[in-house]
Formats: sequence, structure tokens, C-alpha cells
Amino acid sequence: MRHGNKINHLGRKTAHRKSMLGNMGTSLILHKRIKTTLAKAKELRMYIEPLINRAKEDTTHNRRLVFSNLQSKEAVNELFTNIAGKITDRNGGYTRILKLGENRLGDNAETCYIELVDYNENMLKTAKPAGAKKRSRRSSGKSEKKAVEPEAKAEDTASTEENA
Repeated sequence: MRHGNKINHLGRKTAHRKSMLGNMGTSLILHKRIKTTLAKAKELRMYIEPLINRAKEDTTHNRRLVFSNLQSKEAVNELFTNIAGKITDRNGGYTRILKLGENRLGDNAETCYIELVDYNENMLKTAKPAGAKKRSRRSSGKSEKKAVEPEAKAEDTASTEENA
């Protein structure tokens, strides 16, 4: 039974899995988006998000801890200089998984993109600014009608005066 065993071994031994996740994490940091299988993307998200969280505080100790996992100076430098500046106000959820809805030809594995959230330019353009619409328990329709009605009446009276 698998009680409490939440790790997906991905059909690999420990050393191979750690090496693969380190390489995928390096590629994700350098390229901001990679295409992989859904199972690997879910494991990579659990692996990379604590490393990205460490980059918020740029200390020698944090750099060494991240380097011990990624084994790439370029990726560590990119993470602590560029990426850390964009994620300072975010409390988590640094990655996004986008399912492609297609399966790989060889083994029919479900494929997806995993990307850093603040680097998808297409989604940033279409996203609404945060806090633009506040949710409340009251129906907002009544307050909008009250605000619109006086303006509409003023326009109606102005148009009737012009016609007369």
C-alpha cells in the first residue's frame, strides 16, 4: 500500500530522477517554458517551486543550495537576477501547467507545457488587472442602475430641449 507516499518515481531510480529533474529545472529557468509529459511536469513543479522561493532572498547560502540542485551557474544567475525580481510579490504558484490535449506518439503519454507564470506574454496581455473588479455579497446591478439613470435622464432632457 502507498499510504503517505506522494512522490511519483517516474519509472526511474533515485539518482536518475534527481538528475532529470535538475536538468528540466535548468531548462525551465533558462527557456521560461518547456514541453514535457504531464507526470513529469507535476513532479517538476514540486521540485522547482521551493528553489524559486529561495531566490527571493539573494544570499550566498541560498545560491549554494539552489546550485546544489540545478548544477548550472547560468541558471542560478538567471534565477537570482531576472526571475527573482518578477516574483517578489507572489506568494507561490510560480509555474503553470498547460495541457495540450494531445498524446505522444511513442507511448501515448499526455503532453503539456510547463512555464513560469510571469513570462507568458500572451496571457499577460489578455489578463485583467488584479483588483479591477471586487466581489461583494450584494448585487451590483442595483447600484449600477442608480448611477446610470440620472445620466440617462439628463441626456433625454437635453435632447428634447434641442429638438424643441
